[in-house]
Amino acid sequence: MTDRQRTLARATRSSTFTGYREAEFTTTPLARAVLITLALVVSMILVYEAHYTLHEGTDHGWFIAVSLAGILVARGLYLQRPITLPHFAAAVMVLAVASLAYRAAHPAVGFVLLASTGLIMVLPRSSKPQPDQLYRVAELVGRTENDAIAPFAMHSSKTYYFNADSSAAIGYRTRFGFAVVAGDPIGDRSAFSDLLSEFSTFAINHGWRVAVLGASPDLAQMWRRRAHEHRGLRPIPIGRDVVIDVDEFSLVGRRFRNLRQAVSRTKNFGVTTEMVYESDLTEAQRTALLGIVDEWGRGRQTRGFSMILDHLLDGRNPNMLVVIGKDEHGEIAGFQRYGISGQGRELSLDVPWRRKDAPNGLDERMIIDLIDYAREHDVRRISLAFAPFPEIFAEKEKTRLGKLVYVLVHLGDPLIRLESLYRFLRKFHALADQRYVLIRWREVVLAAAALLTLEFAPHRREH
Repeated sequence: MTDRQRTLARATRSSTFTGYREAEFTTTPLARAVLITLALVVSMILVYEAHYTLHEGTDHGWFIAVSLAGILVARGLYLQRPITLPHFAAAVMVLAVASLAYRAAHPAVGFVLLASTGLIMVLPRSSKPQPDQLYRVAELVGRTENDAIAPFAMHSSKTYYFNADSSAAIGYRTRFGFAVVAGDPIGDRSAFSDLLSEFSTFAINHGWRVAVLGASPDLAQMWRRRAHEHRGLRPIPIGRDVVIDVDEFSLVGRRFRNLRQAVSRTKNFGVTTEMVYESDLTEAQRTALLGIVDEWGRGRQTRGFSMILDHLLDGRNPNMLVVIGKDEHGEIAGFQRYGISGQGRELSLDVPWRRKDAPNGLDERMIIDLIDYAREHDVRRISLAFAPFPEIFAEKEKTRLGKLVYVLVHLGDPLIRLESLYRFLRKFHALADQRYVLIRWREVVLAAAALLTLEFAPHRREH
């Protein structure tokens, strides 16, 4: 690496983590090994002493509490979690409260608080959103090709890791001690291999394990080869992109009969469509579109991580295209919002909304008219959605395991009706590449909790 690249790297890291860098106590690998051994030895001695004094008729349960705290500290050091000044201060405060509890003859409360000090001291550091990096990220999204979910890197909840020359970046967020990566990196594809190795080292130095949500086939394999500090990542298929090749798509043929009928109905109803860049929406249009969202009583978009954007129609996200559908009276009946990537040649559907009384086939009509628009504006690919577990819904004769998964998937209907989504997307016959979750089996429970809460739990509103 040249001197200039090192300077850029330092500047990049500094700008990337401004706002949540904390004072921390770091250790060398040798010192860490010594501290772990010492903590375990002291814990064993204290447990032995507590057992001995218990036989003598003296209750020294606090020995065991201290031992548990030592074991938790040893575990945190083993995971290479830095001990930050805020965590150390919090542990001291809890220790003081534990002492008061023991003095007030509440040994059970004191025991729990004393044992928890070890956990508090080595809690994993959290990342913080970096909305200030939006235009830097948007520029990389614009250069990212053949990635249906690249525009979703602009979600305001994400933290970013840039390589030395800022030609590529990873969007992630920490949860439960995991750095959860959303989709593939963005930017220059030739830089991805080194970027993954650097991020793996960066994560382990912060005491984070890594999980990936929505990796493409090539990147799933690249993670397994290049994440040297996180070996053992296993790819689990979770669904497929649905991507229309604009040049190849045609409504001709028996298999598109239902789609043709849906589009024909909207034409008979007098439906028209209009393509508008989000930044060009008038205030009246914006009010009407958001009124459709509010009609469903779900409020504005506050969740999503890897495959959905926030800040609906407020103009925050650059390069967004809105397809507006109008009824026979010229009133807005629905809309779809698309992110733009791949040098302007790729579109990715973010969210579709429609009035409750909108004509049947409105969504299909907006997509078909968008394909015509794409042909006129040199757009080559349109991603309609991510289809989770399409094989489950396609199978007529399901195995016992398939039936179980089918039932489990339907438990998530209050969040997203996957079978209805699949039936809609099937009309376009455009299933594309698989997407994968990458986790290690021994971490599956916590990793799954991190992935699900990041994707489906509402986010705090960012201003």
